[in-house]
Amino acid sequence: MSPSTVLGYAARSAGQPLEPFTYEVPELGDHQVRVDVTHCGVCHTDIHAVDGDYGVFVFPIMPGHEIVGRVVETGGAVAGLTVGDRVAIGWQGRCCGECQWCRAGQEHLCLHIADCGTWTPYGGFSSSVVVDDGFAYPLPDAMAAEAAAVLMCAGIAVYPPLRRFAAPGSRVGVVGIGGLGHLALQFAKALGCEVTALSSSPIKEEAARGFGADHFLLTTDRAAMEDHEFGFDLLVCTAPSGQDWADLVTVLNKDGRLVLPAFAPLDIPLFGTRGSGPMVDFVVHQLTISGSFLGSRADMREMLAFAQEHGITPQTEPMPMAQVNEAILRVRENRARYRVVLVNE
Repeated sequence: MSPSTVLGYAARSAGQPLEPFTYEVPELGDHQVRVDVTHCGVCHTDIHAVDGDYGVFVFPIMPGHEIVGRVVETGGAVAGLTVGDRVAIGWQGRCCGECQWCRAGQEHLCLHIADCGTWTPYGGFSSSVVVDDGFAYPLPDAMAAEAAAVLMCAGIAVYPPLRRFAAPGSRVGVVGIGGLGHLALQFAKALGCEVTALSSSPIKEEAARGFGADHFLLTTDRAAMEDHEFGFDLLVCTAPSGQDWADLVTVLNKDGRLVLPAFAPLDIPLFGTRGSGPMVDFVVHQLTISGSFLGSRADMREMLAFAQEHGITPQTEPMPMAQVNEAILRVRENRARYRVVLVNE
């Protein structure tokens, strides 16, 4: 491989294993930086990309959007970043800068967000990646690369809604103790909330309490769920598949909020509980559903600083970049505890 060539791993068509893939180093725009990748997390969204879900991915595709590395080249108008800086990069690598959302500082709601993924044209399962300079975030020296990588997606998915909708003393439930859930527990606890982990697996209780849960609620225990009627001001559902949505509606307090920060191919049958009609409980109890996809650049900087200040650390499993297919299989089969991070050697 020459210095002008990037080596990575790409799927040439939907559902296929990733294979070595090279391309020429792109010429930088004035406001772009090239970052040599040292670490890149494996997210379920990467699997959706490989599988060709949602109809927005173009093949061949090189996924990877939980990136940590060093700036090795800067465009002519880049300010605030220099060669050698250690930075982290998330799902969003650019924005249009012109739509109403970008002008309002809500770049993650850019009207052209589907074209703004870091993997366009190629992502972080590689030796280097190019993004706009505003989407490469300098890291504190003390923050471990593996932790920072995961925070760039899983962290930013759960932090903004908790910051926005929870207050000290709020009764927060986190549904699902996985890659997003174990971070949501830590963030909610650090924000001063009363935190309950909800899971269908009793073996998750010890781990959940270790991540900061004050309480543990087994969702398959119908009596326990009934005892928690109106028990939560906010539910963050990080495991949207396989849920009894009627039960989750029941445990939400009046004027409560259900946040969905995870991608999954799901339908939510929002029928009322105890025989009431469809959507009746949502209307009568004045409930709200919110999605949480990304955060703005300001959210990202705040989240990284908050995580560093409060010692919020993802639990990670490092694997060599060359074992990317094994890593994807581990995530696909839900065997990761709790996030796999690929390391360039």
